[in-house]
Amino acid sequence: MPGRPSASRRTVLRGAALTPVAGLALTACAGGEGAGPARLTEPVELGAESEIAKGSAKLYRDKNVVVSRAENGSLKAFSSICTHAGCAINKLEGTTLTCPCHASEFDATTGEVLQAPATVPLKELSVETKDGKIVAGPGA
Repeated sequence: MPGRPSASRRTVLRGAALTPVAGLALTACAGGEGAGPARLTEPVELGAESEIAKGSAKLYRDKNVVVSRAENGSLKAFSSICTHAGCAINKLEGTTLTCPCHASEFDATTGEVLQAPATVPLKELSVETKDGKIVAGPGA
């Protein structure tokens, strides 16, 4: 067609190279079609109550739960499924949780967002001790 330049080889190759990358990024953000990280549907036993010192937190990766203990000894539990894209959080440093997918950060003692892209706090779970064991479940 006159007046319209044809695409150069470089333009065509560059576009072809970027297309699969964009598709992967969208799939990763969307969480994909398969089953995501397991969410608690019933109470689970996590470990010994003595595992969590006052002012600290423990991440139970296999159950997708984080439990913290306040200075007064009370326990709080939160789902460790990121509220941004549904990824399982696998990193806890002190009382800061970091999501591996997009680097959202959460406070393990309150569930509050410390760093975006997440904007919604972690879901609080019920938590109690039974026979020296920590038990967490859905609902707070």
